[in-house]
Amino acid sequence: MTTARDIMTFDPQCVGENDTLVEAARRLRDLDVGAMPICGEDGRLKGMLTDRDIVVKCLAEGGDPATTTAGSLGEGKPVTIGADDDIREALQTMQDHQVRRLPVIDGHDLVGIISQADIARSLSSAETGETVEEISE
Repeated sequence: MTTARDIMTFDPQCVGENDTLVEAARRLRDLDVGAMPICGEDGRLKGMLTDRDIVVKCLAEGGDPATTTAGSLGEGKPVTIGADDDIREALQTMQDHQVRRLPVIDGHDLVGIISQADIARSLSSAETGETVEEISE
């Protein structure tokens, strides 16, 4: 059985829940990524932040990215998968919630991220295509 841990990207970088969106945008740029987990002061996952969130939920609404915090954009309980869960469950979760990046947790600790690229590198073309199609609907 292939698990989430087997294909995930390890040691994900977080943006702090109290970091401003300017700081978050710089981290996204520096890491050359489009999304990052939002971690709280307690080190626990609070949500996900995307470059699109910054533009649509802050800038387009007239917000100030220098004072708006990353945590203020984290909405609801983040969609996650357990590190030892079967990769098929991760695929189904990504499809059901239409997410392109899935945080991987072990207990309460964030230990990795599964992205569409991780899926493409690890699974058959048919499985990858189906997942991308379902996520993109």
